[in-house]
Amino acid sequence: MKGMKVGFIGAGKVGFSLGKYLKSHGVDVVGYYSKTPESAKSAADFTETKVYVTIADIVRDSDTLFVTVPDGQICMVWDCIKNLDIKNKNICHCSGSISSAAFFDGEKLGASVYSVHPLYAVSSKYDTYKELGQAYFTLEGSADHLQEMKNLLRDAGCKVIVMDSENKSLYHCGAVVVSNLVTGLYSLGVHILENCGFEEKDAQKALIPLFLGNAQAVAEKGPVDALTGPVERADVSTIEKHIQSIQNISDAKAGADLMKIYLLLSEQLLAIAGEKHPERDYVNVAEVIDDEKHSIHI
Repeated sequence: MKGMKVGFIGAGKVGFSLGKYLKSHGVDVVGYYSKTPESAKSAADFTETKVYVTIADIVRDSDTLFVTVPDGQICMVWDCIKNLDIKNKNICHCSGSISSAAFFDGEKLGASVYSVHPLYAVSSKYDTYKELGQAYFTLEGSADHLQEMKNLLRDAGCKVIVMDSENKSLYHCGAVVVSNLVTGLYSLGVHILENCGFEEKDAQKALIPLFLGNAQAVAEKGPVDALTGPVERADVSTIEKHIQSIQNISDAKAGADLMKIYLLLSEQLLAIAGEKHPERDYVNVAEVIDDEKHSIHI
């Protein structure tokens, strides 16, 4: 918002990226404080703002403070700033998994407290800010200045979803499912191809076009319209062959783990397939999946 002065405590990738993004979209970013002065200077130089040598100084000069430090350090920073004059100030952190409750007693001290999380993988100090306009931001916290914080982000071109603090961990779980857990699935696919005679390097490269093509289709069409494969086709024979091949894996534990993943995700795909093709009969597919689930007790 016009006239709001924003300061950053912490000069890592998120602090760099969000500060640069907000500054380039007209927000008055005053500068950075970091326990490592060199980091604060680098961030300040990058954003053409000021280096602060004390937390007290940046708190004094800011209307809104973003605490952009690792999750494990948020409470340590709060222990410092809660003893300063924070009345009528907005105190925010950018953790995906922690709610605004990290700033406990903040409202009693006259501040408004928030979590502001970009739903995006911040991978580069110097480049990610160019992409933040694509991201959704989630916002939760004090009612008093909630609209003010929402306007700050929206005026900078961000898409904002306001959520309840009790849903923060579940929200983060959803983000992890489509980012970190997908990495686990990709690794699993590589191992399966290795069992078929691929070298690891070739397996990783061979799956790239399939992986990226599917991700692009899901991004453009959504999961229902992007769905392909044997479950979507109600191809019972292929699904049975998959199950048999998993049962034949020599490493019993690896096979059992893969079977659980295959069945549970196939069951999820079955629901999506039914939405895509309500006229199609998926009873036999469901029976094959259920029978195998019961046989291994999941």
